[in-house]
Amino acid sequence: MTAKSPTILAPFAALYGIVTKTRVVLYRRGILKSSKLAAPVLSVGNITAGGTGKTPLVEHLARIVAANGRKVCILTRGYGRENPGQRVIVSDGTEVLATDREAGDEPSLLARNLRGVAAVISDANRIAAGRWAIENLGTEVFVLDDGFQHLQLARNLNIATIDASNPWGNGRLLPRGILREPVAGLRRADCIVITRANQTENLEGLRDELRSINNTAPLFTSRMRTRALFRLGTIERVEKPESPLAAFCAVGNHESFVRQAEARELKIAKTVVFGDHHRYTQNDLDKIVNEARRAGSEALLTTAKDAVKLGELSIPMSCYVLDIEIEIDSADKFGDLVLAAIS
Repeated sequence: MTAKSPTILAPFAALYGIVTKTRVVLYRRGILKSSKLAAPVLSVGNITAGGTGKTPLVEHLARIVAANGRKVCILTRGYGRENPGQRVIVSDGTEVLATDREAGDEPSLLARNLRGVAAVISDANRIAAGRWAIENLGTEVFVLDDGFQHLQLARNLNIATIDASNPWGNGRLLPRGILREPVAGLRRADCIVITRANQTENLEGLRDELRSINNTAPLFTSRMRTRALFRLGTIERVEKPESPLAAFCAVGNHESFVRQAEARELKIAKTVVFGDHHRYTQNDLDKIVNEARRAGSEALLTTAKDAVKLGELSIPMSCYVLDIEIEIDSADKFGDLVLAAIS
């Protein structure tokens, strides 16, 4: 982006802001109607583009609901899949039924992690998908992935995630910045979860700012922790991989991935970054391997989200997968809030 780009993009950001605000007002006044499903809906979303840790929180919510004995289904759009207009049953709650190309990377990851715990459906029409799941899967509770701006579907708990390492970007709306809507939109949140709270030096300042925007929603802090380090394509856990490693990823916040790896005391000699949801080719992997060797690495490291897209590609060196999960402070209080919303 050139120095002049922000100025060039200013009119588009202003127009985007007007459309966004108008849409919210129309729903608030009832001119546009939200549809209800015949089952409780827990929504997880954010007000910025890019990764804020929504997917680990979606998984965490599904586990809370399932542990309470309720049949849960995750509704997601499924970004980056081959046929975005098609409904894909990624998992029926028992078996994974679709590939990552059919489902999208994040739905595929959720389906694998939640095998036997939750169903996953990729469908742009989350309302129709939810009705199908109630009738065909017996779903009792839904988790709506990336749902903060999906005002068409009513929800019982509206959770907003805020990435402590980069809460607002440059404070500008898309396409000039990363904000999907003005920060005042957080007033719609019933609950706010600060993610990656350990990756900021001004956590209290962020807390104060969020309370000034919405002083009624419970505010939780969380961090990502390493669940395991796996060898790609296996369930083999690894404690001490070859070092140094070359890291590569196509996620919304690659800096967080590198910090997570370094917190695990992994030495990263090179980092190769692609755009979020990037679909890898063999040429991509060949380039990554070449860059790794030039940096003195004979092993690779990637994220669990990226790993689901690598099954058909050849990687002529060891590749490890950093699998993470979310850890929420005051976890019992958060769980009680979730269960109260679906009771």
